[in-house]
Amino acid sequence: MRDKKSRMCKIIVSNHNFESTPSVEELRHLVERLQCTGADIVKFTTTATNITDVARVFQVFAYSQVPIIASVVSSRGLISSILCPKFGGYLTFGSLGLEKESALGQPALTDLINIYRVKNLGKDTKVFGIIGNPVGHSKGPILHNRAFREIGLDAVYVPFLVDDLAEFLRVYSSPDFSGFSVTIPHKEAAVQCCDEVEPIAQSIGAVNTIVRRPSDGKLIGYNTDYTGAISAIEDGLKGRLSSGDWGNTSPLSGRLFVVVGAGGAGKALAYGAKEKGARVVIANRNYGSFRGIRSCF
Repeated sequence: MRDKKSRMCKIIVSNHNFESTPSVEELRHLVERLQCTGADIVKFTTTATNITDVARVFQVFAYSQVPIIASVVSSRGLISSILCPKFGGYLTFGSLGLEKESALGQPALTDLINIYRVKNLGKDTKVFGIIGNPVGHSKGPILHNRAFREIGLDAVYVPFLVDDLAEFLRVYSSPDFSGFSVTIPHKEAAVQCCDEVEPIAQSIGAVNTIVRRPSDGKLIGYNTDYTGAISAIEDGLKGRLSSGDWGNTSPLSGRLFVVVGAGGAGKALAYGAKEKGARVVIANRNYGSFRGIRSCF
């Protein structure tokens, strides 16, 4: 094929798998077959049934003798469109807008450029993100990526749609993945998935922040829900109650504090309110979760 094309022409040879993402070995063989056609650029698309499928695609970039364009479609494959430039992808795909996607899970071009700054991602870029299910509604990428840009940090924050937390952390265990926010339904499971858990998070029974320690790669779990939420409530009460200098006394002390829900965030709020001297009442839809939160305090 190379002998028949103009020198001014580049040939892209592509393959599409709309059912699954093959193994790394199978993907390597696919890339080799596509290269053997005389392609200047190799392109393949697979389908993710689990977010861990995308990791196999990232591994294949190192084996190609020509540039690769790779995408993993479905909502669980979204990170392929964002992170492929970091791992060596020749280019990535974005839609022209809402309901104009050419594939399921394809991000908008404006988001790729303005939120995720894909043009600036490189091999040294650190990856952070929010783990949850669902996770598409999170404003975390907007907030954190703006903060990274403001402080000049070579990092990107992405949404991770995760079904099995333990499997996700096992697969994405390289130093490239530096830390995670954790939201529903994984906050309680995160306690068991971390190598170490700070004492307060252990007492609460929920982790909402995981940091990969650079020195040894171990995952350290924290809980910042209780400090963030409780301090915001305290500030609000102080603004309403003009009692002068509060000193070391919390405006929650002695007050009735009602928590609706007994999940990871509910546990953190109940713990924080109790620590501030409030009388805590927990309302929940089922007794099983309530029994779990009651055992923590």
